[in-house]
Amino acid sequence: MEITRRLRRLRKTQGLREMVRETVFHVNDLIWPVFIVEGKGIREGIPSMPGVERYSIDQLAGIARNATELGIPSLLLFGVPNTKQAEGRGAWEENSLVAQAIQEIKESQPELVVISDVCLCSYTSHGHCGVLVNGKIDNDRTVDYLVKTAIQHARAGADIVAPSDMMDGRVGAIRRALDSESYTETLILSYAVKFASSFYGPFRCAAECAPAFGDRRTYQMDFGNRREALREVAADIEEGADVIMVKPAMAYLDIVRDIRNNFHHPIVAYNVSGEYSMVKSASAAGWIDEKKTVMETLIGMKRAGADAVITYFAPSVAEWLLERRVTG
Repeated sequence: MEITRRLRRLRKTQGLREMVRETVFHVNDLIWPVFIVEGKGIREGIPSMPGVERYSIDQLAGIARNATELGIPSLLLFGVPNTKQAEGRGAWEENSLVAQAIQEIKESQPELVVISDVCLCSYTSHGHCGVLVNGKIDNDRTVDYLVKTAIQHARAGADIVAPSDMMDGRVGAIRRALDSESYTETLILSYAVKFASSFYGPFRCAAECAPAFGDRRTYQMDFGNRREALREVAADIEEGADVIMVKPAMAYLDIVRDIRNNFHHPIVAYNVSGEYSMVKSASAAGWIDEKKTVMETLIGMKRAGADAVITYFAPSVAEWLLERRVTG
């Protein structure tokens, strides 16, 4: 008797589907990005990112406790200072906004993994990610300031420093400096593959870091390039990166898969602000189911090869996963 192929048998019930599911998203796959502002008692909404807020430092202990209670293992910190300078010295000056935030979180929840974004864009008066000389980014001077920023964050207690500027050679310079200052156990999460993307718009409103002129295409990657991504990853790994990031995520899952196929380092995908805001807007209009869309998206990122995902949906996803565990 001829045997009929019935692949649908494995999809018959929810229990069967979950039993044979190849890719699963866990709460410990989440990294929660948090914006920090000066002042006290501040929790202010971000119009471009509904549901996301900026917090003053005195609010961070509560955020850290919330993360721990939800099972979220890691926070990624972005400073949004009131005062900006041409060279962005607020990023590395003693007792900086991010340094204070790291200390506050570590005092409240020492087991939380604290990642600090290392860049100058939120601190420069012109909004670019580096130091300008004659209207152009000076790569090497910028690297010097990024090193100072990373050291200051490590000194404050950051577990991981994450250079997001896309300057050449910054990973190696930061690794050498960390090691020379005895921060040999501080990890580097490199924004190794960061494309010049239109999906960053809401973030630039939230972090007040839109360029005052021009754009960032001379240092962020061209979105048509694929092989170049592997060169960037190889260079950063050689320089000492511990973890590799791809940013944005949704339009670049082929890059995530390429990296997974060619390297063995952990990969983080950044589910960026534009991706977040599109889902929130479509959900608010009743066009999609937010929860189902988000979970499908995150599973897609893991299926492509990501080990963890930075997402503004982190607290919501953690609550959904917790609810699933409680209700069965």
